[in-house]
Amino acid sequence: MEAINVANITKRYGDIYALEHVDLNFEAGKIYGLLGRNGAGKSTLLKAMTNRIFPDDGVIYLNDQPVMENDEVLHQMYLMSEEDMYPKSMKVKDVFHWTDEFYGCFNMEKAKELAKKFELNINKKVKDLSTGYQSIYKLIIALSLDVPYVFLDEPVLGLDANHREMFYKLLLETYMEKQQTIVIATHLIEEIANLIEEIIILKNGKVIVNQPIEDILAAGYSVSGLAKDIDTYCEGKHVLGYDVLGGLKIAYIMGEVDKTSLKDTMEINPLNLQKLFVELTKKEGEI
Repeated sequence: MEAINVANITKRYGDIYALEHVDLNFEAGKIYGLLGRNGAGKSTLLKAMTNRIFPDDGVIYLNDQPVMENDEVLHQMYLMSEEDMYPKSMKVKDVFHWTDEFYGCFNMEKAKELAKKFELNINKKVKDLSTGYQSIYKLIIALSLDVPYVFLDEPVLGLDANHREMFYKLLLETYMEKQQTIVIATHLIEEIANLIEEIIILKNGKVIVNQPIEDILAAGYSVSGLAKDIDTYCEGKHVLGYDVLGGLKIAYIMGEVDKTSLKDTMEINPLNLQKLFVELTKKEGEI
């Protein structure tokens, strides 16, 4: 089976571990959500997977071939990130041209069509684009390339709500058409919750969650009610965290519902992905 295998990757910057013994497998034809707080290692991982930086330890394989300094493999992957791969003095249409020269599988007609949809002037220089449109031209490249692996690092940076909705719709259409492997690193978790099949959460350079999204959400629940009742109910349970409002309390719990301890005044709800992420990635002492 086609896949990207991240095998025991470590990346250090001085004494700081950006990634520490990371093992992951990205199966072909799935959409992954790569989540983590700022500095958790998301961008570092994507850069290592696309050969923009080299890990200190470990190896990354694409279909059993090492990624490092392997042009054949690199032509199968595209990373969209805040960093520019071309001079900002270039016009957008010239960036499209050079992307086609490098990959040889760029759909120029589709790119121009998408530029019209997003009202992007491709005769403008990259440096003259707003932050949102600098993201948009890169997203157009991602949507117009016929490569099997697409990595999107904070893809909707600077986009307004309408453009974000347009992008997610186009991304899903492109995925259904091409069945690419797509990895989305983002902090806008609720916006991608309905897109992703697998969820990976990084914390301090380590993988703390790597599961199908349905499994992780089904592995817990929230319970709300009077604070004293919730405190009693939560005894001996794996509680991720609490929210308190006056005399009311919500607990976020991993495990199955304890029906024998429930009171009629208490309410059970499914876990929310955003809340699950917040509770799992809290730093010690944070409220």
